[in-house]
Amino acid sequence: MAKNSTTRDENYSQWYNDIVKNADLAENSSVRGCMVIKPYGYAIWEKVQSALDKMFKDTGHVNAYFPLFIPKSFFSREASHVEGFAKECAVVTHYRLKNAEDGSGVVVDPEAKLEEELIVRPTSETIIWNTYKNWIQSYRDLPILCNQWANVVRWEMRTRLFLRTAEFLWQEGHTAHATREEAVAETERMLHVYADFVENFMAIPVVKGVKSPNERFAGALDTYCIEALMQDGKALQAGTSHFLGQNFAKAFDVKFLNKENQLEYVWATSWGVSTRLIGALIMTHSDDKGLVLPTKLAPTQVVIIPIYKNEEQRQAIAEKAAGLVAELKALNITVKFDDDDTKRSGWKFNEYEQKGVPVRIAIGPRDLENNQAEVARRDTLTKESVSFDGIAAHIQQLLDEIQNNLFQKALSFRDTHTYKADTWEEFIDLLDNKPGFVYAHWDGTPETEEKIKELSKATIRCIPFNNPKEEGKCILTGKPSSQRVLFARSY
Repeated sequence: MAKNSTTRDENYSQWYNDIVKNADLAENSSVRGCMVIKPYGYAIWEKVQSALDKMFKDTGHVNAYFPLFIPKSFFSREASHVEGFAKECAVVTHYRLKNAEDGSGVVVDPEAKLEEELIVRPTSETIIWNTYKNWIQSYRDLPILCNQWANVVRWEMRTRLFLRTAEFLWQEGHTAHATREEAVAETERMLHVYADFVENFMAIPVVKGVKSPNERFAGALDTYCIEALMQDGKALQAGTSHFLGQNFAKAFDVKFLNKENQLEYVWATSWGVSTRLIGALIMTHSDDKGLVLPTKLAPTQVVIIPIYKNEEQRQAIAEKAAGLVAELKALNITVKFDDDDTKRSGWKFNEYEQKGVPVRIAIGPRDLENNQAEVARRDTLTKESVSFDGIAAHIQQLLDEIQNNLFQKALSFRDTHTYKADTWEEFIDLLDNKPGFVYAHWDGTPETEEKIKELSKATIRCIPFNNPKEEGKCILTGKPSSQRVLFARSY
């Protein structure tokens, strides 16, 4: 296969790495556990940012920015929060270097030790709620609906590009409310925003639900999530929204005067998605020939490749292509005319296939004679001849078809890889031999949940919203259960 690509059946993990490399999305950096997001990969992230940022602003949110460094003492104020992140924190202890006396290089200056160590943010609840204390005095200051686009550091030992790196990019929303009801409504609203984005832009179907107590965010009263199924049958958490209650308001003494002129603690939420969404895109849609992108997030939706033997043909094709480019741009379609004469057309076909460009148009001298072009779809790898008369409108419709086809294909895959298990033996057999989502009964205790995880390496991904009541017995303990929950092995 081109560029030494591995197939999914041969080695799914290596296939994923090959996609990232061959599509020129990212690479490992010289800093252990960190990645370099290359221009094409970052262009996809910019598409994600642009769509989500509009959705946030359409729901009344504004962007702000908070410090990268968090005083260590802030983390000790909310016990479950520090416990959840303590093992992942990078710590700044000194603020200066100096030349070594023996001339061997630079060393940390022992005289430049910080009075209080600083944590490189793994998430920003503590620094933001310390700030909100200065912003909030009365109910008139609420709600605060802030989002920030930032990087965070969580010291991962086993990393994989996009899916799990020591530093990654994300957005994190942090909102403050006067009532519990408002905060819960905000938490739910933002989860639905995420689900809308993932399904309608990324073309990935998701299950919406609430996390079990063992799996919820450190410091939250409830964590809502969207779960997606990858082609290897593993789940990927695509977004989370947390109802924080008054935990952080109490930790940082954030109170407000309500309408009855009484002091009350503020109610909080936080929510976020990260660059792991690009990993989800890769694993949901791509094939053994390379990356496959939904049209709404493709940096280049259409590429036009000329095929010619002499300068006269080249100029004639370029003139025709220029008109087509103008037509497509008028329809807000991103298009590239690749007239690079240092690379053969066959090389270009393969390159754009690897990069997942949704539509490829090839124009040769015979096409000009016949007033048509060859149009190839990346999702189905099919080709058709299309008349230049009305080709732009045809391409516009084709892009919509590709977007919908990718969603329907992913939905079909998820539905055919979703099962029910009633016994432990059936549960393990499905996980080992038919990887996917498994609905099974659980007795509701953290101890049983932890034991199931230990024995099966599967976790409760969520308790789906509007989950139907169904009497049954826990697959592990046999104790009564009133509903099935969603299990899977995951990333």
